[in-house]
Amino acid sequence: MPDSPLVSIIIPTLNEASVLPSTLATLQQQPEPFEILVVDGGSTDATTARARAAGATVIDAPRGRGPQLNGGAEHARADLLLFLHADTQLPPNGLTLVRSALTTTADAGIFRLSFDRDSLLLRFYAWCTGWNWIRLCFGDRGLFATRAAFEAVGGFPNWPLFEDLELAARLDDYSDFHFLDAAVTTSARRFEQHGMLRQQLRNLYLWGHYVAGTNPRRLAHLYQYSDAPTSSSSGTALLHADRD
Repeated sequence: MPDSPLVSIIIPTLNEASVLPSTLATLQQQPEPFEILVVDGGSTDATTARARAAGATVIDAPRGRGPQLNGGAEHARADLLLFLHADTQLPPNGLTLVRSALTTTADAGIFRLSFDRDSLLLRFYAWCTGWNWIRLCFGDRGLFATRAAFEAVGGFPNWPLFEDLELAARLDDYSDFHFLDAAVTTSARRFEQHGMLRQQLRNLYLWGHYVAGTNPRRLAHLYQYSDAPTSSSSGTALLHADRD
Protein backbone atom coordinates (compact mmCIF):
# COMPACT_ATOMS: atom_id res chain seq x y z
CA MET A 1 0.00 0.00 0.00
CA PRO A 2 2.34 2.76 -1.21
CA ASP A 3 -0.07 5.54 -0.22
CA SER A 4 -0.40 4.37 3.38
CA PRO A 5 0.98 6.81 5.97
CA LEU A 6 4.04 5.95 8.00
CA VAL A 7 3.46 4.74 11.57
CA SER A 8 6.08 5.10 14.29
CA ILE A 9 5.91 2.18 16.75
CA ILE A 10 7.47 3.19 20.06
CA ILE A 11 8.48 0.49 22.56
CA PRO A 12 9.97 1.27 26.01
CA THR A 13 12.39 -1.35 27.32
CA LEU A 14 14.39 -2.26 30.38
CA ASN A 15 15.90 -5.76 30.39
CA GLU A 16 13.36 -7.22 27.98
CA ALA A 17 15.67 -9.50 25.98
CA SER A 18 13.48 -12.53 26.70
CA VAL A 19 10.27 -11.12 25.19
CA LEU A 20 11.23 -8.34 22.79
CA PRO A 21 12.40 -10.50 19.84
CA SER A 22 9.00 -12.19 19.56
CA THR A 23 7.21 -8.84 19.56
CA LEU A 24 9.55 -7.43 16.91
CA ALA A 25 9.16 -10.54 14.76
CA THR A 26 5.37 -10.20 14.70
CA LEU A 27 5.67 -6.51 13.87
CA GLN A 28 7.62 -7.36 10.74
CA GLN A 29 4.47 -9.06 9.46
CA GLN A 30 2.47 -5.82 9.65
CA PRO A 31 1.71 -3.83 6.48
CA GLU A 32 4.32 -1.19 5.73
CA PRO A 33 5.36 1.57 6.00
CA PHE A 34 6.37 1.71 9.65
CA GLU A 35 9.41 2.31 11.82
CA ILE A 36 10.19 0.67 15.15
CA LEU A 37 11.80 2.74 17.88
CA VAL A 38 13.01 0.82 20.93
CA VAL A 39 13.58 3.34 23.71
CA ASP A 40 15.82 1.82 26.33
CA GLY A 41 16.16 2.93 29.92
CA GLY A 42 19.52 1.34 30.65
CA SER A 43 19.20 -2.41 30.04
CA THR A 44 22.01 -4.63 31.31
CA ASP A 45 20.99 -7.67 29.27
CA ALA A 46 20.89 -8.22 25.50
CA THR A 47 17.79 -6.07 24.90
CA THR A 48 19.41 -3.40 22.76
CA ALA A 49 21.55 -5.86 20.79
CA ARG A 50 18.51 -7.96 19.93
CA ALA A 51 16.52 -4.87 19.01
CA ARG A 52 19.20 -3.72 16.57
CA ALA A 53 19.52 -7.23 15.16
CA ALA A 54 15.81 -7.16 14.39
CA GLY A 55 16.14 -3.87 12.52
CA ALA A 56 14.75 -1.54 15.18
CA THR A 57 16.20 1.87 15.92
CA VAL A 58 17.47 1.99 19.51
CA ILE A 59 17.26 5.22 21.50
CA ASP A 60 18.59 5.79 25.01
CA ALA A 61 16.40 7.72 27.42
CA PRO A 62 16.09 8.40 31.16
CA ARG A 63 14.58 5.39 32.89
CA GLY A 64 10.81 5.49 33.37
CA ARG A 65 8.06 4.58 30.97
CA GLY A 66 6.73 8.14 30.56
CA PRO A 67 10.13 9.71 29.80
CA GLN A 68 11.06 6.81 27.52
CA LEU A 69 7.84 7.02 25.52
CA ASN A 70 8.10 10.79 25.26
CA GLY A 71 11.69 10.40 24.09
CA GLY A 72 10.57 7.97 21.42
CA ALA A 73 7.92 10.38 20.19
CA GLU A 74 10.54 13.13 19.89
CA HIS A 75 12.65 10.93 17.60
CA ALA A 76 9.74 9.51 15.60
CA ARG A 77 9.49 10.45 11.93
CA ALA A 78 5.78 9.73 11.53
CA ASP A 79 2.68 11.77 12.30
CA LEU A 80 0.94 8.59 13.51
CA LEU A 81 2.27 7.20 16.81
CA LEU A 82 1.66 3.76 18.33
CA PHE A 83 2.90 3.08 21.87
CA LEU A 84 3.46 -0.62 22.45
CA HIS A 85 4.78 -2.64 25.37
CA ALA A 86 7.69 -4.99 24.77
CA ASP A 87 5.57 -8.03 25.65
CA THR A 88 2.47 -7.02 23.67
CA GLN A 89 1.72 -8.19 20.13
CA LEU A 90 -0.59 -6.59 17.60
CA PRO A 91 -3.29 -8.52 15.73
CA PRO A 92 -2.34 -9.29 12.10
CA ASN A 93 -4.19 -6.23 10.78
CA GLY A 94 -3.21 -3.99 13.70
CA LEU A 95 -1.45 -1.22 11.78
CA THR A 96 -4.20 -1.16 9.16
CA LEU A 97 -6.72 -0.51 11.93
CA VAL A 98 -4.54 2.19 13.47
CA ARG A 99 -4.09 3.98 10.15
CA SER A 100 -7.80 3.80 9.38
CA ALA A 101 -8.81 5.18 12.78
CA LEU A 102 -6.29 8.03 12.80
CA THR A 103 -6.91 9.14 9.22
CA THR A 104 -10.71 8.92 9.16
CA THR A 105 -12.50 9.02 12.50
CA ALA A 106 -10.27 9.93 15.45
CA ASP A 107 -7.13 11.59 16.77
CA ALA A 108 -6.39 8.81 19.25
CA GLY A 109 -7.52 5.35 20.24
CA ILE A 110 -6.73 1.97 21.76
CA PHE A 111 -7.15 -1.77 21.23
CA ARG A 112 -8.95 -4.29 23.39
CA LEU A 113 -6.84 -6.73 25.40
CA SER A 114 -6.21 -10.46 25.42
CA PHE A 115 -3.58 -12.56 27.20
CA ASP A 116 -1.19 -15.30 26.16
CA ARG A 117 -2.43 -17.46 29.06
CA ASP A 118 -5.92 -18.64 29.90
CA SER A 119 -7.61 -18.31 33.26
CA LEU A 120 -11.03 -17.22 34.42
CA LEU A 121 -9.62 -14.09 36.02
CA LEU A 122 -7.66 -13.06 32.94
CA ARG A 123 -10.65 -13.73 30.71
CA PHE A 124 -12.76 -11.44 32.90
CA TYR A 125 -10.07 -8.75 32.84
CA ALA A 126 -9.88 -8.98 29.06
CA TRP A 127 -13.68 -8.87 28.78
CA CYS A 128 -13.74 -5.62 30.76
CA THR A 129 -11.58 -3.97 28.10
CA GLY A 130 -14.54 -4.31 25.75
CA TRP A 131 -16.21 -1.50 27.69
CA ASN A 132 -15.60 1.82 25.98
CA TRP A 133 -14.47 3.50 29.19
CA ILE A 134 -11.46 5.77 29.15
CA ARG A 135 -10.48 4.87 32.72
CA LEU A 136 -9.60 1.34 31.58
CA CYS A 137 -7.16 2.44 28.87
CA PHE A 138 -3.97 0.94 30.26
CA GLY A 139 -0.86 1.12 28.13
CA ASP A 140 -0.62 -2.63 27.57
CA ARG A 141 -3.64 -2.26 25.27
CA GLY A 142 -1.66 -0.39 22.61
CA LEU A 143 -2.45 3.32 22.81
CA PHE A 144 -2.14 5.31 19.57
CA ALA A 145 -2.51 8.96 18.58
CA THR A 146 -1.69 11.51 15.96
CA ARG A 147 1.40 13.54 16.69
CA ALA A 148 -0.70 16.70 16.74
CA ALA A 149 -3.01 15.34 19.45
CA PHE A 150 -0.14 13.85 21.46
CA GLU A 151 1.76 17.12 21.50
CA ALA A 152 -1.38 19.18 22.15
CA VAL A 153 -1.99 17.38 25.47
CA GLY A 154 1.68 17.49 26.47
CA GLY A 155 2.57 13.83 25.95
CA PHE A 156 2.83 11.39 28.83
CA PRO A 157 2.88 13.01 32.28
CA ASN A 158 6.04 12.38 34.26
CA TRP A 159 4.30 10.22 36.86
CA PRO A 160 5.42 7.11 38.76
CA LEU A 161 2.36 5.16 37.55
CA PHE A 162 -0.92 5.64 35.68
CA GLU A 163 0.71 7.95 33.15
CA ASP A 164 -0.96 5.79 30.49
CA LEU A 165 -4.47 6.29 31.91
CA GLU A 166 -3.88 10.00 32.28
CA LEU A 167 -2.69 10.43 28.70
CA ALA A 168 -5.72 8.54 27.42
CA ALA A 169 -8.05 10.73 29.47
CA ARG A 170 -6.41 13.91 28.19
CA LEU A 171 -6.60 12.68 24.60
CA ASP A 172 -10.28 11.83 25.09
CA ASP A 173 -10.93 15.35 26.38
CA TYR A 174 -8.96 16.84 23.51
CA SER A 175 -10.73 15.19 20.57
CA ASP A 176 -12.34 12.00 19.26
CA PHE A 177 -11.03 8.81 20.90
CA HIS A 178 -11.64 5.50 19.12
CA PHE A 179 -12.02 2.10 20.80
CA LEU A 180 -11.04 -0.62 18.34
CA ASP A 181 -13.00 -3.87 18.31
CA ALA A 182 -9.77 -5.86 17.97
CA ALA A 183 -7.40 -7.11 20.66
CA VAL A 184 -3.68 -7.04 21.21
CA THR A 185 -2.17 -10.04 23.02
CA THR A 186 -0.05 -9.26 26.06
CA SER A 187 1.97 -11.47 28.38
CA ALA A 188 0.45 -12.69 31.64
CA ARG A 189 3.91 -12.93 33.21
CA ARG A 190 3.23 -10.25 35.86
CA PHE A 191 0.15 -12.11 37.04
CA GLU A 192 2.02 -15.41 37.08
CA GLN A 193 4.95 -13.92 38.94
CA HIS A 194 2.93 -12.30 41.73
CA GLY A 195 -0.14 -14.55 41.72
CA MET A 196 -3.23 -14.03 39.58
CA LEU A 197 -5.61 -12.92 42.33
CA ARG A 198 -3.05 -11.00 44.35
CA GLN A 199 -1.86 -9.02 41.34
CA GLN A 200 -5.38 -8.17 40.23
CA LEU A 201 -6.50 -7.10 43.72
CA ARG A 202 -3.47 -4.84 44.03
CA ASN A 203 -4.11 -3.36 40.60
CA LEU A 204 -7.76 -2.77 41.49
CA TYR A 205 -6.84 -1.07 44.76
CA LEU A 206 -4.39 1.30 43.10
CA TRP A 207 -6.69 1.97 40.15
CA GLY A 208 -9.55 2.82 42.51
CA HIS A 209 -7.39 5.41 44.23
CA TYR A 210 -6.39 6.89 40.87
CA VAL A 211 -10.01 7.17 39.70
CA ALA A 212 -10.90 8.80 43.03
CA GLY A 213 -8.26 11.45 42.40
CA THR A 214 -5.37 10.35 44.63
CA ASN A 215 -2.03 11.86 43.64
CA PRO A 216 0.03 9.11 41.92
CA ARG A 217 3.03 10.14 44.04
CA ARG A 218 1.17 8.94 47.12
CA LEU A 219 0.52 5.54 45.50
CA ALA A 220 4.01 4.82 44.23
CA HIS A 221 5.26 3.20 47.44
CA LEU A 222 2.39 0.70 47.28
CA TYR A 223 3.44 -0.64 43.92
CA GLN A 224 6.05 -3.37 43.63
CA TYR A 225 8.16 -2.12 40.78
CA SER A 226 9.42 -4.65 38.30
CA ASP A 227 12.73 -4.55 36.41
CA ALA A 228 10.98 -3.39 33.26
CA PRO A 229 8.82 -0.37 32.42
CA THR A 230 6.14 -2.56 30.87
CA SER A 231 3.92 -3.03 33.89
CA SER A 232 1.64 -0.33 35.22
CA SER A 233 4.68 1.35 36.74
CA SER A 234 7.25 3.62 35.18
CA GLY A 235 10.15 1.29 35.82
CA THR A 236 12.21 1.20 38.99
CA ALA A 237 12.66 4.94 39.30
CA LEU A 238 10.17 6.78 41.48
CA LEU A 239 9.31 9.93 39.59
CA HIS A 240 7.89 12.68 41.75
CA ALA A 241 5.08 14.53 40.05
CA ASP A 242 1.99 16.42 41.04
CA ARG A 243 -1.34 15.49 39.59
CA ASP A 244 -2.73 18.19 37.33
